Amino acid sequence: MSYREFVPAGPLAWTIECAWQASTDVPRDQRVLPDGCMDLILLDDRVIVAGPDTTAHLARTAPGTTTTGLRFRPGALPPLLGVPADALRDHRVPLAELLPRTPGVGLVERYLRAVGDGLGDSPVPLGALPGLGGRRLRVAALPGGAVRALGRGMPAAEVADRLGITVRTLHRRCVGTLGYGPSVVRRVLRFRAAGALLFDGVPPAEVAVRAGYADQPHLSREVRALAGVSPGELAGRPVRVVEPDNQCGSERTSLIG
Repeated sequence: MSYREFVPAGPLAWTIECAWQASTDVPRDQRVLPDGCMDLILLDDRVIVAGPDTTAHLARTAPGTTTTGLRFRPGALPPLLGVPADALRDHRVPLAELLPRTPGVGLVERYLRAVGDGLGDSPVPLGALPGLGGRRLRVAALPGGAVRALGRGMPAAEVADRLGITVRTLHRRCVGTLGYGPSVVRRVLRFRAAGALLFDGVPPAEVAVRAGYADQPHLSREVRALAGVSPGELAGRPVRVVEPDNQCGSERTSLIG
């Protein structure tokens, strides 16, 4: 199996973590790990919306399959679709079913084909996506700083206080834009950071401390719950972590495959 991904350039760079493409010559089951993101995926001449996952998703690909996608930063895609993230949680849904009779669906398909054709050795230039849902998401977007704070383990009450909203409003915004409440957001983002450390060869005991787990058994339980494998098995898998800064959404990417 071959896999490539590239950090985009252009006006969409702040909403998209990467453009990616995978191809295989043999039947393959791919374990897709929860990371708080949503993707638009071109597969078998259809655009699929991959919702936020709460556990590992097993994707089976046929021989000769090439799949192209755009991975959106946590909370970025639901406002474009006008569809709340929790409606797509743990689901893969054709875009045409979500947005029937919407001209933008065909344009997105052509756009993804162009992205796939343009993947090379340099950042993929991404212009503005064509119009999608043409409707507003009923909940306000959650600031990136709030998502990062939750990922670092800040209590929901403190995050809400800093945003000047109630805990209930914070929960509603998390569910609508990220697909799950603050406690699950914290678990998923902590797991994502832990997975990257494991893949980098950091011992599990040290990973538990650095990623904010109570102890190594806590890390093991969470990895099994979210990935369906042990920390040792996860250490042999490619894991992606992106760390946005606090200024403009730039990022450091640790690979990934």
